[in-house]
Amino acid sequence: MTMVWLLIAVVCLGASGVPGLMAGRRSRLGQYVATFLNVVGSGIGCAAVVVHYAHPASSPMIRIDWGLPLGHFAVGLDDLSALFLVPIFCISALGAIYGLEYWSQGRHPGNGRKLRLCWGLVTAGMASVVLARDAVVFLMAWEVMAISAYFLVCTEENKAQVRDAAWVYLVATHVGTLCLFGFFALFAHATGSFDLWPSLPSGITPGVATGLFVLGAVGFGLKAGIIPLHIWLPGAHANAPSHVSAIMSGVLLKNGIYGLLRVGGMLPHPPVWWGATLLIAGTVSALLGIAFAAGQRDLKRLLAYSSIENVGIITMGIGLALLGRATGHPDWIILGLAGAVLHVLNHSLFKPMLFLGSGSILHAARTREMDLLGGMGKPMPRTFGVFVIGAIAICGLPPLNGFVSELLIYLGLFRTLRPGAGTAGWAALAAPALALVGAMAISSFVKLLGTVFSGSPRSNRAAHAHDPHLPMLLPMVVLAGCCLMIGLYPSALVWFLNRVVDSWLVQAEPTRLPTDLAQYVPFGWLSGMGIALLALVGGACLYFWYWTIRKPVQKGVTWDCGYARPTSRIQYTGSSFTQMLLDLLAWVLWPRKNRPVITSAFPLSAHFFSDLPDPVLDRGLRPSFGAVAWLFGRVRIFQRGPIQVYLLYVMVILLVLLIAA
Repeated sequence: MTMVWLLIAVVCLGASGVPGLMAGRRSRLGQYVATFLNVVGSGIGCAAVVVHYAHPASSPMIRIDWGLPLGHFAVGLDDLSALFLVPIFCISALGAIYGLEYWSQGRHPGNGRKLRLCWGLVTAGMASVVLARDAVVFLMAWEVMAISAYFLVCTEENKAQVRDAAWVYLVATHVGTLCLFGFFALFAHATGSFDLWPSLPSGITPGVATGLFVLGAVGFGLKAGIIPLHIWLPGAHANAPSHVSAIMSGVLLKNGIYGLLRVGGMLPHPPVWWGATLLIAGTVSALLGIAFAAGQRDLKRLLAYSSIENVGIITMGIGLALLGRATGHPDWIILGLAGAVLHVLNHSLFKPMLFLGSGSILHAARTREMDLLGGMGKPMPRTFGVFVIGAIAICGLPPLNGFVSELLIYLGLFRTLRPGAGTAGWAALAAPALALVGAMAISSFVKLLGTVFSGSPRSNRAAHAHDPHLPMLLPMVVLAGCCLMIGLYPSALVWFLNRVVDSWLVQAEPTRLPTDLAQYVPFGWLSGMGIALLALVGGACLYFWYWTIRKPVQKGVTWDCGYARPTSRIQYTGSSFTQMLLDLLAWVLWPRKNRPVITSAFPLSAHFFSDLPDPVLDRGLRPSFGAVAWLFGRVRIFQRGPIQVYLLYVMVILLVLLIAA
């Protein structure tokens, strides 16, 4: 019965945008109907997930023969699938509510209906991917998700930059889809069936397993945004509407992680290099992702590169779990996998919250350029508070949820140094790398908070900004509350995490004992220390507030650097704040700078410009494709001319072949 209700939820979500197509271009009725159907469908889906966890036997797989020559309509639910369904339904509903004000039909008559139609379709596609138990159903749902996400990215298709970002996403996602076609074709050839995620599938030799792992890692890694497969992610997240960026970063990327988890848990006898590959790829993604985030001036591009960092952290946990499977260390498996899946859940909370907060700033100031903002903490105190909570969570600082999931991965990495680890002790080197990622994340988000919310406004729109109304504010507050609850009471998720880990491991070890995560992590101490720290910070804030209200408020300029008439231009910008860090990492980031050349005692006005192009897309793929296009343009001359010339080509080739024979 649970599966029936989940299918009803998917249909309700997929059709939520259809009634709006029949309403007028400026009518808000279709928008309200779409939001209502989305919230109802998401509520039904969440209720079905709760029933599944309470009564797992109520979720039998549905399998129906259809008229297609391949596969069957097969959907099912286990604890791992249910984990990914929770953020899909919740973020979709919160984003739909947020869009009531942020992307209202009255202000966006040209694309509002398209956005809401594709919003429901992408949610239905993501949920169907997680529920699919047949390769054909999986690929159909995957394509619905990919195409609808493309139309969401290019919502503002009148802008050239948006079209370019959407085109890069479309090409990248279909390269990944081609890899998945190869993955499922090889899988069906080896097993003789399109049934997905079986326990210990028969017929998979080590060579076939290696081919499946490589195809799955590339196909799902492209969707997840692991470096160097991240090329679509920064542009798509930056140029899409902010609530679209929220669902793409918080949820859509996780479908790639879901695929990696399924591949890693399904294939038998993984060699050590599988786990090592994912662990190294995750570490590199986390380091480079946050390094590029630190150098961004665009608010949403900073958050986009930060998503690459967090996907890297999740991949580190999956790599550690695979390494534990290969070497027979159950504690590495449990801590790595539990940390990865908990970070999936945590990232689906604080990253949408930050993207929705960036949408509030963009809605008020009409710019994503951080160096044109500033001083927005006073006119937008609620948005500022949400950003502070999100920044603490995403930096992995206590007492919020990001700290808990990263701690599990830390504990798993430290356990690789215990006696009996053999030659896998090198994996512990990822722990200091993860610490460096945390330090750089703090630097990046201190830059963001200081540049956007502190100081004086750098533009008129920033000076007249204000907090959004309830439809935009409520989803951010709900997500902030969830981050705080998980951080203060992580022990409530132990039972949930144990079941998810067991759901993953049962594919490889059907007879293993149930997982007990509590024996590895002192969750009680974490709650106590988190509550004590929160009480200490709260007490300090109350004392500061009491101390300030007893003194008269005096207004005046801050340190003016000796200028008689200081302006906002003498403030630190985001670029200057992280200049030293970027100079230290210039050997890997390759920043591009245009410095003025001073040649006289009284120089004319000059301009300094710095940029941080993506090394894979902007320095690698675009020049390569440009060179290929240039080469093809030069040889196009052979395609022109009368028919006699083409006949001459055929005759010459025939003569060459005859001589060669």
